[in-house]
Amino acid sequence: MYKKIIIDNNTSKEDKMKKLLGILLGLIVVTGCGCNMNITKDTPTKKVEQFFSNYQKLDDNVLTQLDNVTNNQKDFTEEQKDEYKEIMKKHYKNLKYDIKEEIIDGNNATVTVEIEVTDYSKVMADTDTYLSEHQSEFNDEDGVYDVTLFNKYRLEQLKKADKTVKYTLNLTLTKKDNDWVMDPISDTDESKIQGTYVY
Repeated sequence: MYKKIIIDNNTSKEDKMKKLLGILLGLIVVTGCGCNMNITKDTPTKKVEQFFSNYQKLDDNVLTQLDNVTNNQKDFTEEQKDEYKEIMKKHYKNLKYDIKEEIIDGNNATVTVEIEVTDYSKVMADTDTYLSEHQSEFNDEDGVYDVTLFNKYRLEQLKKADKTVKYTLNLTLTKKDNDWVMDPISDTDESKIQGTYVY
């Protein structure tokens, strides 16, 4: 609904013009801001940014996924599960991302993003090599290999990890009911985000 603009007749011509100009400029700014907000409200890029932001701020969904992954580690003691969670929380908080490109084709889109994560894959490979060469170090008092002793060693090495690695991901999205929805990411991309991808 538009309001009637009333300008006092006793106002000089110059003042009237200034008032009208001010009102018009105000309308242009308000209209421009409104349009801009509608355009940028939901885009593929924004959905991908939100996806990675959720990791960085450890939102509830990310923590639930982490709990599920950790609980499946049957060889971990409860203490080791807690240690692993803390390692991954730090990893997610330190994750960096940079959107490189957005391509929209009808109801499909691809967003190219470069991520930088802690390189845990090298640590995993190095600890596996160490195990193969020093297995007796992880034997229990009866001389039997104890995986929990090895896990303790591996977790200590993961805590020390300070090297990072960059990966480029091409994430796809589909528009459903005027809303951009990220398609499920591949196992490969997930392992890259977690820093465990073997390259």
